[in-house]
Amino acid sequence: MTTASTHAGKKRPSLTQIVVATSAGNALEWFDIAIYGFFAVFIGKHFFPAASETASLLLTFGAFGASYLVRPLGGMVLGAYADRRGRKAALMLSVSLMMVGTAIIALVPDYAAIGMAAPLAVLAARLIQGFSAGGEFGASTAMLIEHAPHRRGFIASWQFATQGLATLLAASFGYGLAKAMAPADLAAWGWRLPFFFGLLIGPVGLYLRRFIEDAEDFTQAARTESPVREVFAKQKRLVLTSIGLLTVSTAVNYLLQYVPTFAIRDLHLGAATGFAATMVGGVILTVVTPFAGHLSDRIGRRRQMTWVALLFAITAYPGFAWATSQGGAMPLFVLIAWLALLKSIYFGALPALMAEIFPAATRATGMAIGYNVGVTVFGGFTPAIVTWLLGVTGDNSAPSYYLILTATISLAALAWVSRMSVEPLARRAAA
Repeated sequence: MTTASTHAGKKRPSLTQIVVATSAGNALEWFDIAIYGFFAVFIGKHFFPAASETASLLLTFGAFGASYLVRPLGGMVLGAYADRRGRKAALMLSVSLMMVGTAIIALVPDYAAIGMAAPLAVLAARLIQGFSAGGEFGASTAMLIEHAPHRRGFIASWQFATQGLATLLAASFGYGLAKAMAPADLAAWGWRLPFFFGLLIGPVGLYLRRFIEDAEDFTQAARTESPVREVFAKQKRLVLTSIGLLTVSTAVNYLLQYVPTFAIRDLHLGAATGFAATMVGGVILTVVTPFAGHLSDRIGRRRQMTWVALLFAITAYPGFAWATSQGGAMPLFVLIAWLALLKSIYFGALPALMAEIFPAATRATGMAIGYNVGVTVFGGFTPAIVTWLLGVTGDNSAPSYYLILTATISLAALAWVSRMSVEPLARRAAA
């Protein structure tokens, strides 16, 4: 990565510093999302008690999904703020809001202590986090690619590599707590510990982001004072395309976060086994994603993503059918490793391709709206949809049905990108 340079007598941060500072807030966002999904069984018992375990889980994941309803709003507000006032200003605000939501979940008493105020507080915390996360992706991805227009795939891939790192960190917490604590203690209070750790990530991200600056690609570009209006008036097809590109990637991401619950409830494996399987996925996502981003700079993003989406559609059902029929930990590990590998190769190229669709003046807003609508529709409710499919069909391979659907949608979006000729235009702009 590049070294620091000077501009107007002021030392500018290096590209490495920009990646680390930008990724720290993204890591906090996904760490919080992951631990909520991982510890859903315990959260449900404390805050959403119900007559049956399935009903409790549905209420828990319903609150999880409800937070995604405000993500498009957060994307519009914070994305427009990033396009008007700068990427740095939006990134500072988003990580501050995320810390507030994390603190509420870590500290709020449970239902037995304060009654209905407990689930309402958790819901409020998730809404704050959803609003904050809504503006994170557009501003941070724009910041990254605008600092390295000649290496967009590689640089932007760190946006998603940190998601893998956050998943690995959250799964490691779950695995360590499941091994070190008595099950009763883990269920009673141990599940709160990762949320307290998440509170430590936020101040680090806030401190690091103080020293980054907006790139000249943005500061010297034409601005619009109404980026949201511009996107909805003239760029609706671009938004729909970005949603389609994201669909299979976000579905897999949230399916991986459901794995600990799936392992305990449907495969009757221990909690530690589910967390360990997710750790394997986290390692692959963290390590492979930057290489996939670099590969997309060389062979083209659309081609790379098309082949992977096809593999998702073809292998999802056989993979789940084999793993669930075999039983035990190892088949689950193999299935998760395969899904994580495909996801890494797909979404290593994804953020750069989404960024290349939109012009600089509306880039953060357009990406934020497309990303958050896609995550809301196809990601946030994935655990609830998968829980429902498993209950209705009685088939442990049911999660694959959802993957096949989302892979088909992404293939259609990639076909549309081919008509738009985005990649040749991006190469000429970089040259």
